[in-house]
Amino acid sequence: MRSRIWLGILVGSTIGGFVPELWGAGMLSYSSIALSTVGAFVGLWLGKMAG
Repeated sequence: MRSRIWLGILVGSTIGGFVPELWGAGMLSYSSIALSTVGAFVGLWLGKMAG
């Protein structure tokens, strides 16, 4: 179960970090960091629900 949670956090934060690239924001912009954090929490939640 623990590996699913970490995988969810990794995938969620990666996807969340890349989303601002769609509108031209940089990888280290505030929106990228914020959405990476949101993606990590969503990945955590999904990882817990799957396990």
